[in-house]
Amino acid sequence: MGAPLPAFGFSPFTNYATLFVIRAITSIGGAALLFSISIPYICNLMAQAPKSAIKLNIKNKRATFEYELLLHFKAGLQLTGTEIKSIRAGKASIAEAFCVFVKDELYIRNMTIEEYAQGNIYNHVPKRDRKLLLKKIEINKLSGKLKDKGLTIVPLELYINDTGFAKVDISLAKGKKMYDKRASLKDKDVKRDLSRVES
Repeated sequence: MGAPLPAFGFSPFTNYATLFVIRAITSIGGAALLFSISIPYICNLMAQAPKSAIKLNIKNKRATFEYELLLHFKAGLQLTGTEIKSIRAGKASIAEAFCVFVKDELYIRNMTIEEYAQGNIYNHVPKRDRKLLLKKIEINKLSGKLKDKGLTIVPLELYINDTGFAKVDISLAKGKKMYDKRASLKDKDVKRDLSRVES
C-alpha cells in the first residue's frame, strides 16, 4: 500500500472529544490513497475569517460637525478578551465618547462595548474607562495642548487594523461656534447636491 497523503493540520482550538475523521480508501490502478480529513478543522476554516480580513469601521459622525479637528493621533486600546470579541462583531459605539487624562494616562470614557454573548461571568462592563495606548511623546504633546482654553480630545473612528488589533483615531479639537456649524451643514448640502448631479 502506498504512503498515505498528509492529513490536514489540527487547529489548537479543535475539540478533540468531537473530532471525527473520515478515512476513504480509493484504489486507482492498484495504488491505494489514504485521505484523512478533520471535519471540525475544515468548519473552523470556513467560519472564522483571519483577523486581517476583518473589516470594521465605527465612526463618530458628530465629531466633524461639533468640532474643528486640529491634531490627529492613532491609539491602541487596552481591552479584555470579551471586549475585543464584541468589537470585532461590531457591537461598539463611540458616538458619546470623549478622552480624559487620569494620572498622566489618557483614557477613553463613555465608549460603549456591548457584553459578549458567550462571555458569561467573565463579561466586561459596557461603559468602563479604557486606557489608550500612545507613545510618551504623544501623551506629553496632548497634555500640553489641553492647557489651551477650549480644547478637548475626541475619538473619531474605531477599527481593526491589519494585524487584528483594535485601534481608535483621536483628535485634539476645538468646539465650533454656531455659525461654523451652519457653514458645515451648508458644505454638506452642497457636496450631497454635487454627488446627485454627478450620478
